Amino acid sequence: MFTVLTIMSAGVVLGYVIRHKTRFIKYIDLSINIAIYLLLFLLGISVGANKIILDNLGTLGFNALLLAAGAVAGSVGLSYLTYKLFFAADK
Repeated sequence: MFTVLTIMSAGVVLGYVIRHKTRFIKYIDLSINIAIYLLLFLLGISVGANKIILDNLGTLGFNALLLAAGAVAGSVGLSYLTYKLFFAADK
């Protein structure tokens, strides 16, 4: 965990130093997108190679759908409540 925090802190410091170098930041953004796509691709390979996950994909998919729907419903509900309590104009 210390390694992760050290690397993250070094990234924050480096980002602070180069924050005005817009051309360099464009390359960083592109690199981040490529890295994310590569990680998703490798995750797909890992899932596809795992027989247990593939055998239980129907159950796992349904549970994931329920979890995602609950998260969206909770976010929408709490966002609406926050809007009404703090941002809606008093009439």
